[in-house]
Amino acid sequence: MLIVVRRARRKKHGHHGGAWKVAYADFVTAMMAFFLVMWLIGVGTRQQRAAIAEYFKNPSMVQGNATIAPPGKIGPGGASDSMIKLGGAMDMPHGPGKDRRAASRADAADVEKQAREHEKQRLENLMQQLRAAIEKSQALEPFKDQLLLDITPEGLRIQIVDKQNRPMFDTGSATLEPYTVAILHELAGFIDQAPNKVSISGHTDDAPYSGESHYSNWELSADRANAARRALLGGGLMEDKIARVVGLAASVPFDKANPSNPINRRISIIMMTKQAQDAALLQEQADAAPVPSLPATGTPNAP
Repeated sequence: MLIVVRRARRKKHGHHGGAWKVAYADFVTAMMAFFLVMWLIGVGTRQQRAAIAEYFKNPSMVQGNATIAPPGKIGPGGASDSMIKLGGAMDMPHGPGKDRRAASRADAADVEKQAREHEKQRLENLMQQLRAAIEKSQALEPFKDQLLLDITPEGLRIQIVDKQNRPMFDTGSATLEPYTVAILHELAGFIDQAPNKVSISGHTDDAPYSGESHYSNWELSADRANAARRALLGGGLMEDKIARVVGLAASVPFDKANPSNPINRRISIIMMTKQAQDAALLQEQADAAPVPSLPATGTPNAP
């Protein structure tokens, strides 16, 4: 008996190659493009979002002329040669909120700059008016060469300086000469007309004080500044106009090359700017603030 065995032949499938890689790459590219568009929509302004939407509806070089993609380099229906200009993340605005805050800061800076310019102009006008008043005043006529006016970052400065044979104070004391009192009384009426606060400082030359052992040019300059303050009040200056009274001894000489020059002995009266007034107020508040007590350094007893 003959037995015939038939073996089934296995069909061989063709080699797949890399076609799936191409499909996967297309899928990844499409997803990347999708997420890029979503990101642009999220961070862009309204105008930029409108430009992106217009591009997808009308991808032509001329706005409103095409409803389908124009022929590209790969033939009809291929990719478009038109471009849409999109800046990088660093070039793109960060939304209207930050733009408004930046604009507000710029506006505030402009307002502050204009206020400073206005105040500077007002101080210069005050200086011109004071010079004219000094020229017209018979009481101040003999002392014009001892009255120095200028504009500083703190405000309009009026300096009354010593002359060799015409000092403002008795030698080595804080007692005002009668003509110095007359000068301060005359200035008080003008200073009081302006809204500015006033800073008064006393200055000496570098000659050491030869009186009491614990009394120096620092105490003398402070006492002279206080004497000038009392004379201004006597001339009609309102007390609440005075913001600061200090003694600086010989630390800020007028003539730096010659510290013993009599011109270094002077009283400086500054009609302060608003910025200087605010700084003086902050300093006053800081000085008045209570100092926190330090913790005890002893070692606590063990239980």
